[in-house]
Amino acid sequence: MSDAAHSITAVLDRTCEVASEGEVSVKDTVESLGAASHSALILLPALLAITPLSGVPGASSFFGLTIALVSLQMLIGRESLWLPDFLLRRSIDSAKLEKAIGFLRRPARFVDRHTRERLGLLVRPPARSLLQAACLGCGLVMPFLEVIPFTSSIMVTAVAFFATALVVRDGLLAAAGLAFVAAAATLALNVVA
Repeated sequence: MSDAAHSITAVLDRTCEVASEGEVSVKDTVESLGAASHSALILLPALLAITPLSGVPGASSFFGLTIALVSLQMLIGRESLWLPDFLLRRSIDSAKLEKAIGFLRRPARFVDRHTRERLGLLVRPPARSLLQAACLGCGLVMPFLEVIPFTSSIMVTAVAFFATALVVRDGLLAAAGLAFVAAAATLALNVVA
């Protein structure tokens, strides 16, 4: 499955286009990115969860559930994206969304300048499925981590690496994401032991 957008800035631009007066629904955002842009639909909630928007109660759970649902559908090869009605109806104030996107623009331009198609083996099947499964796992864990401040940031950072790697087709980012998850798992095991 190919993705329509090949840059982070393109994902942000498409999302910003739907932000008009009032509120923007998840349905509007999904439609703006296009049903074929599954990786972009994982990347967007991951990026938004990195912004101050994640401070809204329940936001990490919402972003995690969205990431998990989209990742699962990528894994099973579903062409058209399905999200439950209660998620599609969720909305955010347009001004808050535009502010969050504005917060992400400079880092997005930096990432776009420094990424390119490389190490394709890590972003093509079968490795692509590993990245999608990792996004699914991280998304499922995020709601449970919401009770401990900032812990969901670990998972969402890994998702951002993986989704960015899938969008821009940069295997080096996939490797960095896998290293990040391995380091986080090692740290967690050392804390528990």
